[in-house]
Amino acid sequence: MSLNDQDISRIANLARLELQPDEQARMLNKINDFFGIVDQIRAVDTTGVVPMAHPLDAMPGTHIELRLRPDVASEPNQREANQQSAPAVERGLFLVPKVIE
Repeated sequence: MSLNDQDISRIANLARLELQPDEQARMLNKINDFFGIVDQIRAVDTTGVVPMAHPLDAMPGTHIELRLRPDVASEPNQREANQQSAPAVERGLFLVPKVIE
């Protein structure tokens, strides 16, 4: 996958960025270089490779026990109190100005 100048212009517009022509060309090169790296990674055959939970799993004789805590709610629900200072709330949700056209 690679982008062209029109793609960069559209992305800059959506991000509300004003890019100069030299900045746009530099951004196009950087993003296309990134996509090149992604294509190289995708080209690697990973058939039969077991996913690792930790990078040290690849080292023989090393075993890492992940420290996990129980997923238990420890704080009471204080939604009403937390939303007291909000300018606009509807059905328990914060209302914010629309930023996407």
